[in-house]
Amino acid sequence: MSTSSTPLPGGTWTAGDLTLTRFGYGAMQLAGPWVVGPPADHDGALAVLREVVDLGITHIDTADAYGPRVTNELIREALHPYPESLHVVTKVGATRDERGGWPPARRPDDLRRAVDANLESLGLDALDLVNLRMGNAEGPVSGSLAEAFETLVELQRQGLVRHLGVSNATPEQVAEARSIAPIACVQNVYNLAVRQDDELIDELAEAGIAYVPFFPLGGFTPLQSSALSAVADRVSATPMAVALSWLLQRSPNVLLIPGTKSAAHLRENAAGAGLVLSEQDLAELDQIGR
Repeated sequence: MSTSSTPLPGGTWTAGDLTLTRFGYGAMQLAGPWVVGPPADHDGALAVLREVVDLGITHIDTADAYGPRVTNELIREALHPYPESLHVVTKVGATRDERGGWPPARRPDDLRRAVDANLESLGLDALDLVNLRMGNAEGPVSGSLAEAFETLVELQRQGLVRHLGVSNATPEQVAEARSIAPIACVQNVYNLAVRQDDELIDELAEAGIAYVPFFPLGGFTPLQSSALSAVADRVSATPMAVALSWLLQRSPNVLLIPGTKSAAHLRENAAGAGLVLSEQDLAELDQIGR
C-alpha cells in the first residue's frame, strides 16, 4: 500500500511493517571509484547521509560488499543510533575479489557470514530487509535460488532479518522465492531504456510487493535519448529529473534509490522526481524502451 504522508515525491510505501519513502537513497556511490575503497571526501559522504535523514528519506539501500564495508561503516558513523523511522536495506549473495569483481557468494555459510558482516558494520541487532542478490555483474542468470533463499528464511526465523527480497533476479526466481516465503521487494535493473520487467512490476503491484529499480538513471552509462531530451526541454527540466519522475509515475509500487556523492545533487534529485508529467509526456517516454 502507498500513502502520501511525506513531502517527498511519491509519498510512502508500506512493506510489511516498514514505511519506506518512495524516494529513497542508494549508498553505493559513497565508496571509492568502481565501488572499491573509501571516498575521496569522507566528510562529504557523511554530509550526504545526514542530508538524507534531514530530507525525511526513510529508505537507504546499501551492502557490506560496497567498498567492501565502506558504505555500511559510513552509514553507521553518520547516523547511528538510527532514527526509528529510518530503514537500512542491504543485500547479500556476492562478495568482492582483489580485481574488484563481484563473484557470487550464495552458499549457506557465505550468506550467514554476510548477514553477520552487515549486522556488525551497521551496528544493528537485526536487519530490516535483506535482498538476495542473484545472477552476476552482467545481469540475471536462470537457476534455482531455493537453497540460498531458504538459508535467509532460517536467519529470519532466528530474528536476524525482518523482511526478505530478491535482487538481480529473473521472473521465475521471483516466483520461486514467493513460493518459499513472503517477500517485501524485488530489486532489479530498470529504467526508461531497460524495460524487461514491465510485466513483473504490474504483477508485484497487484500483490503489494515493492519494485526497486537499480540504475534508475542508467548507472555507469547515463540515459541518453532524443525523446527524453525533447520531453525535458518541453517541461523545462533536466533529462534525469524526467527519468526519475517517469519511474514514480510508472506504478505506485516503484521505489527509487538514486545515488549521489553530493548533498546538493541529492536535493536536486528529490525535487526533480516530483515533476508531474502529462499523459502526452508519458506516452512519448513509454516508447523509449520498447
